[in-house]
Amino acid sequence: MLVGLPKEIKDNEYRVGMTPAGVRALVDAGHKVVVERKAGEGSGFEDALYERAGATMLETADEVWAQGEMIVKVKEPVAPEYPRMREGQLLFTYLHLAPDLELTKQLLERKVTGVAYETITDRKGTLPLLTPMSEVAGRMAIQVGAQYLEKMSGGRGVLLGGVPGVPAAKVVIIGGGVVGTNSAKMAVGLGAHVTIIDNNLDRLRELDDIFLSRITTLASSAYAIQGAIAEADLIVGAVLVPGAAAPQLITREMLKKVPNGAVIVDVAVDQGGCIETTHPTTHSNPTYYVEGVLHYCVANMPGAVPRTSTFALTNATLPYTLKLANKGFLAAVESDPGLKAGVNTYAGKLTYEAVAQAQGLEYTALDEILSAKTTAQG
Repeated sequence: MLVGLPKEIKDNEYRVGMTPAGVRALVDAGHKVVVERKAGEGSGFEDALYERAGATMLETADEVWAQGEMIVKVKEPVAPEYPRMREGQLLFTYLHLAPDLELTKQLLERKVTGVAYETITDRKGTLPLLTPMSEVAGRMAIQVGAQYLEKMSGGRGVLLGGVPGVPAAKVVIIGGGVVGTNSAKMAVGLGAHVTIIDNNLDRLRELDDIFLSRITTLASSAYAIQGAIAEADLIVGAVLVPGAAAPQLITREMLKKVPNGAVIVDVAVDQGGCIETTHPTTHSNPTYYVEGVLHYCVANMPGAVPRTSTFALTNATLPYTLKLANKGFLAAVESDPGLKAGVNTYAGKLTYEAVAQAQGLEYTALDEILSAKTTAQG
């Protein structure tokens, strides 16, 4: 298979879809890889490293997209990339379609096979390709929050860990999954008072065992959330419903009781955000205020630490990239139900139910399309 690796063009996105080691693995498996020049520079991978790994370097993104049977990226395509997509092309990347109707329409109209990292599952039912970036984003949420709590950054002027004789900051984390757990690790390590809110009591029990008496756990309800955030210095939105729009658990009205200068980091912004006042921001213009609360809602947080992120992402994605390249799309998804769960669009049909529900579009099961295709061929 001919695999294309274009440069990311989202605002301040320095990650790249694959490390040179990943390229070498594909080449060793008998595939051809074309890479856009300077695609890996932001992550510290010079063109020469890709060339030594066996890649062919191309001057422009247009060339990479035109040649690639499978395009491997990090972030969802943005408007300048839409015309480059073509019928039957396999796009393997984070898609986050639920809040992005226009991208969904483009993929459907162009009949692109869209396989989303964030909806692939493993045998345990977890999300193995979302996990590494959730780990990065969860840890970054506390670093970013600590920075923006500083007065000159627009916050309350509170030190996250406090000092002897002065209380530590109060951190409230909404969601106890991968993002929430990694946020808690960082916040606890810095000495903050941490509260995690989740609707899964079994998960709260696990977190209580992990952190012992160093955190407070609360069962999720509007009342519990309102009470916790009313005293919070830093709020982390860490809610995930796989492939679907995030539920809005904090309303604008609730923010009126949050202290002025408190900071919100809504990591769920990729899926629409779990706070009513969330809207996506960029690394160039990351923050805004609503009701006196500073919002940080950058939709590609791990792009700020691209070297760490690219290594972590390739570690997780490469086995699936190899499977798709070695077997071809149809055989690969038939052999792996978890990979099949990653297929969001195919042959002009929307094949992920949660996205269809979020956007009010028609859902068609992938198995139904494949069965009809097999019948027609027979």
